[in-house]
Amino acid sequence: MIGQILSALLPAIITIMLGYFAAWHHDFSQSEVPTLNRMVMTYALPLALFVGVFSAGREDLLADIPLLVFLLLAIVGTFVLVLLVAIFVFHHPPGLSALRALMASGPSTAFVGVPVLGSLYGATSNIPIAAGGIIIVIFLLPATLVLLGLDAARNDQAAKGAGSATTAAPQHIDVPGTVLKSLKQPIVWLPAAGFLLVLLDLELPKVVERSMSLLGHSSSGVALFAAGIILAGYKVTLSAPVLVLVFIKNVLQPAVVCFGMLALGYGQPLLGQTVVTTALPAVALVVMLAVQYRTAIPEAASALLISTFGSLLTMSLFIWLVT
Repeated sequence: MIGQILSALLPAIITIMLGYFAAWHHDFSQSEVPTLNRMVMTYALPLALFVGVFSAGREDLLADIPLLVFLLLAIVGTFVLVLLVAIFVFHHPPGLSALRALMASGPSTAFVGVPVLGSLYGATSNIPIAAGGIIIVIFLLPATLVLLGLDAARNDQAAKGAGSATTAAPQHIDVPGTVLKSLKQPIVWLPAAGFLLVLLDLELPKVVERSMSLLGHSSSGVALFAAGIILAGYKVTLSAPVLVLVFIKNVLQPAVVCFGMLALGYGQPLLGQTVVTTALPAVALVVMLAVQYRTAIPEAASALLISTFGSLLTMSLFIWLVT
């Protein structure tokens, strides 16, 4: 079990460390992170998510409705609860709250799920991997992008108002325009198009799938490498928000899912697939979004690193509990 988890997580950890070393060795600088980020967010990751969603197949997805329902409740439920607490209890800005909610709820199915779930469940692992990706892309990502976009628009207006010599009334924020701009990003509409094609039971020619996969396969490595570069520019933050978010993602979310499913009488393989999927570390996408919107960059990078290292222990525990 330890060997399986190490074989799955060590590549991610080593890639982050290589990025850290590259920045420390002055091969890459912080100014180059936005370029890497733009490549991942605009091309590589949308293609990877599109192919991953499309490869699931409609019959397999419909055959595992209980798995989809439990993952939907676990991931979206955690996201909504953290978002509401951050906004209404701690009064954080909506964009920062959404980013933190994504840190606490989104499992790294696209980056870490393939080797972990593949080694445990074989061919059937495609369903929880695809389901996790679909839920993040269809529900979590659009909400996070919209709230981050609204925060960015509000901050831009505030900066313009502060730089103006006049004290004109605050301008109205174009909410529909900001929402539309967020939804037009390739990382939202391309995987959503893949999900629609799956529901229509359309097939993607293998040559097209292989062509799109070539660049898509680079997304996880580049994202984690960029996270290492970011960490080299900032100290790892062991703040209360980081530790709480990592605890929710690595421990609380899979624990609630595990005991809830056991109480309802569910067993293998549904129990194991659902719990292990939610026990995956935080998705590297949070660092990409933090860089893109210049929001909580050290916090996002620190949470990703701590969640990834910590999952060596927490995933071992949950795999032992459900096997």
